[in-house]
Amino acid sequence: MSNAVASMTGYARTMGAAQGCNFQCELKSVNGRGLDLKLRLANGLDAIESDARRVLSRHLSRGSVTLNVTLSREHGGAEIGVNQQALGAVLDALDTLAGRIETDRPRLDGILNLKGVLEARETQLSEEAEKNLHAAILNSVETCAEALVRVRAEEGSELKSIILRSIDEIERLTKLALEHPSRKREVFIERIRKQIKDLTDASAGLSEERLHQEALLLATKADIQEELDRLQAHVVAARKLVGEGGPIGRKLDFLAQEFNREANTLCSKSHAVELTAVGLDLKAVIDQLREQVQNLE
Repeated sequence: MSNAVASMTGYARTMGAAQGCNFQCELKSVNGRGLDLKLRLANGLDAIESDARRVLSRHLSRGSVTLNVTLSREHGGAEIGVNQQALGAVLDALDTLAGRIETDRPRLDGILNLKGVLEARETQLSEEAEKNLHAAILNSVETCAEALVRVRAEEGSELKSIILRSIDEIERLTKLALEHPSRKREVFIERIRKQIKDLTDASAGLSEERLHQEALLLATKADIQEELDRLQAHVVAARKLVGEGGPIGRKLDFLAQEFNREANTLCSKSHAVELTAVGLDLKAVIDQLREQVQNLE
């Protein structure tokens, strides 16, 4: 499996010529939930749409991608023809007016200069020539897709470095919380003891069983070991994903949500200002991580 990480944003362009035609292919890619392909093909190229989609799907797995293909004929690729319907309408009008207005009949060049009588028509390609043109354009689309993949990989390499730094910082802050003095056994026990005393003073007459239940509940609410364990496990999983590479954006986005859930719980359970500050720093880094992950394929 490739360890390359790709961004979903990028731009690429290719140009070519075949069968007396010039063409240009442009690919633009932005973030998307899945692979969303939008094709804007020049007139007469509808026949290659399904093949072009298959080409793009082979190279890309995620992103909102727009393919724009323009086509122009080289000089001499069009011929002038007479629009018989327009000419007939003009001649009928002349016959109608001839009996009502005394005037010389218009010259031929005057009639031909009337709008719509003469029209430029593109020279029709033979079936074989059209097939060759379509093949050349699809080849250009393939080259353009390969170029877009390279551009997205280059940006992905930069994102990878940023994401790994964020994961390192999450690990550092998790270790800081794990080693915080407020989590020492004696400090923890003393805090629970004080909370139980406050509870007993406020609710005289509690049964021993009820008091035991309340003590367990207080201890559970105050203990953040599970959250810290899960944060450490998520760090390992995130590093493994980035190391494997490929289309990992969705999986990393899910992990970022899990990171955030544990950081929120840590903040809500914290009984020390410094530990709460660590939790808030964690949330800030996780937000930055998720922002970058949104750009990954």
